[in-house]
Parts: sequence; C-alpha cells; structure tokens
Amino acid sequence: MGKGLKAALKSQQTRLKEKEKAQKAARAADLKYKKTTTYASSAKSKAKEKLLSNQKPTIPFLPSDDILLVGEGNFSFARALAFHPPSGSGLEDLPPQNITATAYDSEEECFVKYPEAKDIVQNLRERGVEVLFNIDATKLDKISGVKGRKWDRVVWNFPHAGKGITDQDRNILSNQVLVLDFLRSAAKVLRDGLIPSIHKPKRKPVEAADESEDEGVPNPDDMNEAPSNSKARGTVLITLRNVPPYTLWEVPRLAKKPPLPKTGSKFVNPQYIQLRSFAFHRNAWRSYEHRMTKGERAHGVGKTGEGGEDRTWEFCLRD
Repeated sequence: MGKGLKAALKSQQTRLKEKEKAQKAARAADLKYKKTTTYASSAKSKAKEKLLSNQKPTIPFLPSDDILLVGEGNFSFARALAFHPPSGSGLEDLPPQNITATAYDSEEECFVKYPEAKDIVQNLRERGVEVLFNIDATKLDKISGVKGRKWDRVVWNFPHAGKGITDQDRNILSNQVLVLDFLRSAAKVLRDGLIPSIHKPKRKPVEAADESEDEGVPNPDDMNEAPSNSKARGTVLITLRNVPPYTLWEVPRLAKKPPLPKTGSKFVNPQYIQLRSFAFHRNAWRSYEHRMTKGERAHGVGKTGEGGEDRTWEFCLRD
C-alpha cells in the first residue's frame, strides 16, 4: 500500500475526528434535556430493538449462486449455509459444490485455533463443499485454486486485520488498508454481467442504523439492470458490527470513493456501487458461531461492540 494512499486515509480520519468532535459538543449541550427524558428514550430504544429483532432477515443468496466465503475462521457460517439455511430462503436447493469456503490460516493452524473446525470441515467436504486453506483475501487474484475463477457472491463476515494495535487511529488505518486490499482483490474474481436488480427498500419506521445505508444506492431508472432471466454481475458482501470502532472504518466510502493512490502506484482500487445494506441476523444462520483469535477475544470470548447491530453492505463494481 503506497504512502500516498495511507496519507489520504489519515486525512480522512482527521476529517472524521473533527466531525465527531462537533457531534460530541452538540450532545453535551443537549445532555440536560436528555436527562429529563430518560424514561422515554429508554422505551424508544427498547421498541427499536424489538422491531429490529422481529424483522424478516435479508438473505442475499440465490440457489443458483456460486459463493466464495473468505476469512471463515471455524467454518461455521459455511456449515450454516450448507446444512441449515434459513427457512423459506430456497437455499435448500443450493448445490453444495457451489460453495467455496476458505480460511487465511493453514489447515493445521485453523484446527489449533478452532478445535471444533476439524469436524466441521470434514462434514463440509463430505457434503461436497470445497474447503481451502492458506487463502489470503487480499490476494484472491494471485492464489492457485482461486485465481481465474468467477463467483456471484464474495463474502467476508467480520473482517479484521488482527494486528492487536492498541492505538485507535493506527488500528482503524490498518483495517481500512485491509478492506481496500480485499475490495481490489475481489474485483478480479467477480462474475461479469449487468448490475443486479436490487432495489432500495422502503424506509423503515425506525431511524436507519447507519447513514451510509442511503448513500450510493443506485436509482433503478438510471441503471442498465440485469433482467430476471439474465446473469447479473457478482457482488461483494462485507459484514461488521455497526458500532464504533467499526463504523470508523467507513467501509461504504472506501468502496464507493477509494482514496487516490500515489502517482505511479500499481495499487489502484476500483469503484463500487453500494446496492444495499441490511441487518445481519446471526440467529437466522443456525449453527453459526462468530469466533475471534486475538488476546482475550480468542475462541469467541470477548465482545465486538456494545449495542447496535450486525450489518451487511453489498456492492457491485461500477462500470
């Protein structure tokens, strides 16, 4: 990653911090009023959480899709997709051989980190799911077994650089670099085609959990969309906690308007269109178990942010 791109990311961080500072000042000025409305705010929050929990989950896959899962950890999401897809999703008809599940670790390292993964991988392979190890999600176009192939969906649930950086700004930067490298890499393995016919849903009666939900969603009248009988271009799906520090990564902005690289750099990121964002309901994927590997968060111990929700952003390449 060139110095120019890192400088651009840091400049982005500075602007974001200034915005946050102004927001904090506004919140402080409004604190007295908020204290008088604690009960009402609490009731509203509970109502919002209840509404979110009762929403029908969005399932972004079709039974005909070829799906590449990266950063799988213990492969429990692959297991949920192959063995326990959400009821009524139609994914019971998804051929197991259409799923390619990959991990960054070697097979041996994976089974040490996640002892349960050994049985999961065996079951997946017996079912016909392709399982690959030593797959770097930032180099998909260069790795044997992946390069030269095309997928309808490239999925990374809860990406993280995992460098254990305690300084928040540096940690944010390392994860922004990771996301940019992944998006550049994934662009080479996405199926070609017309823009998918994914329309912006009607606004929910509660406030959107992330302002980026409405940014960059294309107007169907302005797009050359794929008709229902035509193969659409592939999409990238990234899922994160929709709370700080993850929101500070600005994933939608990185995808739609990546920082310009240093002149002459070979690292040029493509631009994506944000098709939609939606709440990711972990409980919709039976047997899925989120796992982390660093420090006290190892083996699923620890938290990925208080409150909020898990959220998925879906993108396709811009023409």
